[in-house]
Amino acid sequence: MLAMIQPSAMFKDNLQQLRPVDGVQRIDLVDGKGVVVASIENQPGKQGSLAVYHYLKQLFDTLDEKAAEHGLALFGEHTADARNRPGVHPNIDHLLAIAAGGSPLRIEVIAANS
Repeated sequence: MLAMIQPSAMFKDNLQQLRPVDGVQRIDLVDGKGVVVASIENQPGKQGSLAVYHYLKQLFDTLDEKAAEHGLALFGEHTADARNRPGVHPNIDHLLAIAAGGSPLRIEVIAANS
């Protein structure tokens, strides 16, 4: 079982505690009907989000309210910005919606070269 990290207020500090995502092509967020509602590709500018969601998958398996709250803490200062500017940080917006009572999502990790 993966140990839960204690998030700091700074995203970059939290990111340093997460495992590398070199072997991950993308992560799909899947609703209860099996529909992919979002994908996070392993590309520059998205690798931090990919690392957070990969960690949440390992720790919680399902993206429920508890997992979403922990994810919001990991995003640090970006969470406040996402609350103030909906749509600017879509990967945080998913967590905000679930933390506010939205339906849980399944996290599917798609390995590179699969």
